[in-house]
Amino acid sequence: MDSKVSLIVSPGKTPDTVLTAEGTVLKVPAGWELLPPGDAGLTRRVKAATTTWTVQVKKGRKIFSQGVWADSKVITAKRAELEKERATETYAKRKQADQVRRERKQEAYVESFETTVLRFLDFHPSHATTARSLARAVSVHATPVGSGTVARTERIPIEERAEAAVIAWMRHQTTAYDNMKIARVKGERREVRRMLAQRSRQLLESYRRGDSVPAESCPLQSALKCPLAHNHNGSNVPPNDC
Repeated sequence: MDSKVSLIVSPGKTPDTVLTAEGTVLKVPAGWELLPPGDAGLTRRVKAATTTWTVQVKKGRKIFSQGVWADSKVITAKRAELEKERATETYAKRKQADQVRRERKQEAYVESFETTVLRFLDFHPSHATTARSLARAVSVHATPVGSGTVARTERIPIEERAEAAVIAWMRHQTTAYDNMKIARVKGERREVRRMLAQRSRQLLESYRRGDSVPAESCPLQSALKCPLAHNHNGSNVPPNDC
């Protein structure tokens, strides 16, 4: 067997088997072990050194790794090699520099994203304070690394990410979407989201025109006053929980 062949497989019916994309059942070779996900550096080294079977499962639109099957001797050797390297001062300094670089990149992205959200909102000058508060709330919610929100994808332009993030934030924070009982009918949830998005766009238009919007009856104003709406953990908290 080629020493650097890598297959993408799915879990088999038994712990010692996997399924190929074609549905072929493969038995895990003797002497192999499943390297759990979580250490990208170790996984890369093992994959570069020997044959591996990466176990993946699809849940909805997302694909999750359940680990990598490989020769246990190779995994042990590469783990020891990596642990030795990680114990050096040079590695520690490089990790610190990498962390600083990532933090600066994240700060720059959050600033850029918030500016883009403000451009999308395009509120009348009389609602400038509300625009800034909304842009900040949406950015705080949507930009954390690993949040899985639309703001973290690079598949669409940042302008489209900003628009989608605003509509998603408003769906969860200014409507009853999270508490709705939606029938499990194909297309029903999509239709509800479309309807709520339309309402959100109508509300945004009133701010763009400079209409007088009574704070006490405006769901957007209520949401922005709620501390939970500005959470940093990416969760969706309806304004009724304030």
